[in-house]
Amino acid sequence: MTSAFTVAVPRLQTERLMLREYRRDDFDLFAAHCMTHFPPADRDTAWRVFSSHAGLWLLQGAGWWAVEERQSGRLVGNVGAFFREESAVMELGWNTYSAFRGQGFANEAAAAALAYAFEMRHEPKVRALIAPDNGSSIRVAERLGLRYEAQAEVYGKAVGNYTRERRALKQE
Repeated sequence: MTSAFTVAVPRLQTERLMLREYRRDDFDLFAAHCMTHFPPADRDTAWRVFSSHAGLWLLQGAGWWAVEERQSGRLVGNVGAFFREESAVMELGWNTYSAFRGQGFANEAAAAALAYAFEMRHEPKVRALIAPDNGSSIRVAERLGLRYEAQAEVYGKAVGNYTRERRALKQE
């Protein structure tokens, strides 16, 4: 089944990865990840999140990609460059499915999403909201040049707000 808005989702390639639109066939892995890492999520909740991730492209022209390993075609995680309803600052998000952690996929996919935000969309600033106990995501953010700015709150939980401005790219 082909989605009517598939053409609106840009495909990005890195050395090892393809960032592409969500597909219905991606849902089982997505749901398993959500139910394991975001309790008390169930399949119904996972479906709503999966659908909203895909729908962001239609509503905002920005959203989440499925991250596929180019060589094998295996789905290894998800990465996003999107906007929350109340924010004008583009947010980056990433996750790697358990079987693929520790292989640098989150770094590679998030770097592609950051380049998309700055080079293609010309966003002046990006942010990542990261739970304080999520050391691996904090390390990804720091590798991307995002720096802790302040504490924020998401769904009633304290998170770190890590930011980077586009002009910082020119200083490296």
